[in-house]
Amino acid sequence: MVYVHVPFCRSFCTYCGFYSEIASESALNRYADALIAEAEERRNEITDEVPTLYIGGGTPTVLPLSVLRRIVEAIGKGPYEEFTLEANPEDIVEKGEEYAAGLLALGVNRVSMGIQSFDDGVLRKMNRRHNAERAVDGFHILRRAGFRNLSIDLIFGSSWISDSCWEKTLDMAMGLSPEHISCYQLSVDEGSALAEMEAAGRYSALPDELCRKQYDLLCSRLSREGYIHYEISNFARPGFEAVHNSAYWRRVPYVGLGPAAHSFDGSSRRWNSSNPVHWSPSFETLSPEEERLETIMLGLRTAEGLPEQWLRSSVQADVDNFLKEGLLSRSGGNLRIPEDRFFVSDDIIRELV
Repeated sequence: MVYVHVPFCRSFCTYCGFYSEIASESALNRYADALIAEAEERRNEITDEVPTLYIGGGTPTVLPLSVLRRIVEAIGKGPYEEFTLEANPEDIVEKGEEYAAGLLALGVNRVSMGIQSFDDGVLRKMNRRHNAERAVDGFHILRRAGFRNLSIDLIFGSSWISDSCWEKTLDMAMGLSPEHISCYQLSVDEGSALAEMEAAGRYSALPDELCRKQYDLLCSRLSREGYIHYEISNFARPGFEAVHNSAYWRRVPYVGLGPAAHSFDGSSRRWNSSNPVHWSPSFETLSPEEERLETIMLGLRTAEGLPEQWLRSSVQADVDNFLKEGLLSRSGGNLRIPEDRFFVSDDIIRELV
């Protein structure tokens, strides 16, 4: 399985602390040349195990179809069981149905659209390029083009987002009926504009109890609408769980191409440096202890959980006490964190390990 990182955006979101560059036509082509060279150099690492391709960013939809086509053809290995492209609604609206149809022709069969909110005031504070109307328009353009697996990203848990605002966003999302929804609590990332605002006293985080209220509303609403809560931040119609991301949580090896991309071979990690055209790798071999902690942390984020006997043998905590207190529950032969405790899962995992 392959991840491609596109490090370009048209503008920077207030909350984002990830590496990104402002896009220019010359930079996009030089980036594509470097990415294709890396794909060729690492050809023997790209296998057919979990045949997925995920192009994320940044904002992959800043790339013209011609550049995307060069990248996809250079990687090869298609057609993919799942080929996801992250999209900004404004790009889809500006480039129109011809661009959407071109994505489908390239083999993209799943689009993850970063909507974040359906409240225009919140979107302005986040410095998003689109408004609520354009988000809806972009979604419908993809539907008309023939996409039958659409995911949207939403953000909750900010002092900018009142309960009524969050309810409105959920109402709008349900009106679109996407196959998949990813919802994340707003965090203050180091290096982001939001971190600067917080340091200057111009932003205050929403208290945990109010974040929990919005998360509980999210869980109950999506459950009533028939979505499966299969991972802490992810909900899907039955059969539309993300294949690529689910493999991450099972620690399946993957190849990450592009600047700032990560790779994992089962026992070690590779990090590419953050340069849009001249990136270089660093490597780290995981210790058995790091592998154990990572397996627990990732596995207990999911509704599937981890095999009970393995988990009991891998932690020193009294697992029976966690079961009695409702912090863990049984599901088949596995132990999982119950949905009503997902919000405090980090605390539960910390106590376990």
